[in-house]
Amino acid sequence: MGKKIIALLGSPVRNGNTAYLFEQAVAGAEEGGCEVERVMVPFLNFSPCMEILHCMEHEDCRMQDDVTPFYRRFREMDGLIIATPIMTMGIPGKLKSFMDRFQVYYMAKYMRKNSFISPDRRKQRKTLFICISGTNYDDVFDGALQTTRTFCEIIDCPYWDGVFQRDMDHVRDIRTRPEIVEACREKGRELCSIVGPSD
Repeated sequence: MGKKIIALLGSPVRNGNTAYLFEQAVAGAEEGGCEVERVMVPFLNFSPCMEILHCMEHEDCRMQDDVTPFYRRFREMDGLIIATPIMTMGIPGKLKSFMDRFQVYYMAKYMRKNSFISPDRRKQRKTLFICISGTNYDDVFDGALQTTRTFCEIIDCPYWDGVFQRDMDHVRDIRTRPEIVEACREKGRELCSIVGPSD
């Protein structure tokens, strides 16, 4: 069975710079032989976590919406790609809300001490993070990176590597940065090569 990667796009701009890098990483992973499921997070229909705390004692969330099927899919995946722009110095709201809904995983791992992912599976799973920013601040990626690393720990798909491009307000078109474009494609291929059980 082929290796499975889920790829989350956090940008609502389907033909924007983040989406372009997202597709490069996905293409690289597919070239490496992985099966990739693209998820356009801004277009999913779901509510933010309401802290009902049903998941404190159960393996699911009482809220049933477009996030619900991903609880199972995230157990089955071998790797994860997250591509997002920076908004207000952090992760865009819809992507952050998607991450917050994985309290189901948090409660299993940290409260009930029975993670959905075994230690051996955790060692095989990896996350690639792709992030761009309009500004050129030195710390512009810090908040998004901390959020992403924490999310990766909660779902037991550890942060592995990232591709970052700042100053997009001046760069404008990411295709004028071929080294970043190629880095995303190459990291996608590399991610595919290192995740999951052997065929």
